[in-house]
Amino acid sequence: MRLFVSIDLPDSLTESVEAAQERFADAEGLRFTDPSQAHVTMKFLGDTDEDRLEDIHEALEAAIAAADVDSYDATVGGFGVFPSIEYISVVWAGVRDDGGAAKTTTLAEAIERETVERGFDPEDHSFTPHVTIARMDDARGKDHVQRVVREKDPDIGTFRVEEIRLKQSTLTNDGPRYETVRRYPLD
Repeated sequence: MRLFVSIDLPDSLTESVEAAQERFADAEGLRFTDPSQAHVTMKFLGDTDEDRLEDIHEALEAAIAAADVDSYDATVGGFGVFPSIEYISVVWAGVRDDGGAAKTTTLAEAIERETVERGFDPEDHSFTPHVTIARMDDARGKDHVQRVVREKDPDIGTFRVEEIRLKQSTLTNDGPRYETVRRYPLD
């Protein structure tokens, strides 16, 4: 099972994610994510044996308890890129600093600690709360992407974060398909 932990955006924000993606429509070399599957990846677990599900369950329960984060509002907006503005592989919209970023980060750090303690690989980068909106396959549209990222600061929307989800990702010819394995309420 290819697994990750996420905060899923509600269906009510799908059109806003799509509108944010449209700002990059003229950029060649971009592959857009499915706006109906928009989410904040809290931890990528990767290919995992089914017999590890109980470890993951214990880790996520412990992380929620340790983080002590109740339901909260998160605001998604603005653009950013990974790894840098000069070499773009991912285009994203962020969880705003004044809109839930600190709580999202606290929760992600607790998930990281608890999963690593149970033998999962640590992340090789610091956590940035974001929603991936596109991947850049080649640099043809780089100038356009750079301009939009520097000049635009759209609000995608605010939603209530009430749970995290353990998700399974199945890679298909039409892109990844995500399925919720288990939900973990925050309060």
